[in-house]
Amino acid sequence: MKQLIIILFSVSLIACASPKVLDVSTAPEADFSKYKTFAFYELTAFGDTITEVFNDRVGYLKKVIASEMEQRQFKQVSNNADLLINIGIAIKLEVQTRETDWRTDGMMKYMGQRNYKWEAKEIEVGRYRRGAITLHIVDAAKNHMLWTATLRGSLPDDSTKVAAFADKGVKALFGKFPVR
Repeated sequence: MKQLIIILFSVSLIACASPKVLDVSTAPEADFSKYKTFAFYELTAFGDTITEVFNDRVGYLKKVIASEMEQRQFKQVSNNADLLINIGIAIKLEVQTRETDWRTDGMMKYMGQRNYKWEAKEIEVGRYRRGAITLHIVDAAKNHMLWTATLRGSLPDDSTKVAAFADKGVKALFGKFPVR
């Protein structure tokens, strides 16, 4: 019984740590067999969560997306592409808190004359970044969106794990892509 509980707990932790693909949509008239080439829209970024390695990470993300597209027989070109790929990125710094409890966070304070006081507070226990990546694949000639999907998850703090996280996330996104 203990082993079953441990296994279920481990599986739930792994499931929570994985990026999740949401909001997948394909245009009804989308026929990807008509398209041979792709390129990326220019990416502009701003905000308080932009780090000095942001452009490097976006470059890696584009490389992984290009690899997935090339596996599906699309060729990356620098101009006159059949498909354009827009990458939308949203990152938010979240604060994890918990409420204090007199049983675990200390005794009541003595205020004099048998008067004790306890006050519950929200205290910070950690910070983490949550993010979402949305891909739009657009018919370049008609400027019409053919496919969109969003990936959400908590970004790893360890910079050595970011590449593996990006690989896993983009593979999950393209697992929903209509062309295999």
